[in-house]
Amino acid sequence: MIRVRVPATSANLGPGFDSLGISLNIYNEYEFSLKDENGLFFEGVEEEFQNENNIIFMAIKKIFDKYDFKFEGIRIKIIKQDIPISRGLGSSSSCIVAGLIGGFALMGKEINKNEILSLAVDIEGHPDNVCPAIFGGLVSTIMVDGKKPLYNCVEVKEGVKFIALIPRFKLSTEKARAILPKEVSFRDCVYNIGRAALLISCFSNGNYALLKEASKDRIHERFRSKLIDNFDEVYNKALELGAFSCFLSGAGPTLMAIVDSKDIDFVNNFMRFMKEQELNWDIKELKIDKHGAKILKGE
Repeated sequence: MIRVRVPATSANLGPGFDSLGISLNIYNEYEFSLKDENGLFFEGVEEEFQNENNIIFMAIKKIFDKYDFKFEGIRIKIIKQDIPISRGLGSSSSCIVAGLIGGFALMGKEINKNEILSLAVDIEGHPDNVCPAIFGGLVSTIMVDGKKPLYNCVEVKEGVKFIALIPRFKLSTEKARAILPKEVSFRDCVYNIGRAALLISCFSNGNYALLKEASKDRIHERFRSKLIDNFDEVYNKALELGAFSCFLSGAGPTLMAIVDSKDIDFVNNFMRFMKEQELNWDIKELKIDKHGAKILKGE
């Protein structure tokens, strides 16, 4: 039996569309075991996903097929599911990474995180969620020739915490992708490139006063915000209450605020605001997960 823990991730960090992601301390836990009888056996998985199209099983099978590993049956159990689904916090990436790591472990092979990254990108299509889920921390990623992921982990200076503002409705990645334009202007590209570079430097040297401007985006946020009720009110209130910055997490609908680590009032003040405005949102105070996915127990 193999148990795997995978953290939540926030991708498209500010101006870092499809390139910057960070790992956060909310976790899903999965359990895997091989069985002597044929078939797929699921526990803790919604009935509609209990089939061969289950993304966790697809990840496992990708590993097994690559190494021509034969098996009779397999048991997949979700033990803990704290990462909210379809909220822009990497729930699907968590499933993919867990399946790949579980597959390696079930074969008795040493975990190769770089190989897992390549396989995860094959499934996910882009690296900005799966990469921090695998390695932890803040990660900058690109695709070389559209095929090979290349990444670099960025050391983040102490001094900030992340506040996830999570609406109680789902937004599918497919819908969020569909609303994006086919092309963006040269001016908007320059806008994002400069701010992405500035954002990384802010995290590297702790100059967090610059985050408000460094976190702005013109590639996706203004389009996707139209799909999120009360986006402007929540965004503006976060800044009004002292957040260094606020931006869309992944494809949304979660907004991520970055605040001073010593700020003890932000969460309570924001909860009061949500109650006054009758907003049906949740709020989670988070820290950076520095370790990424890991095997908790195996036997």
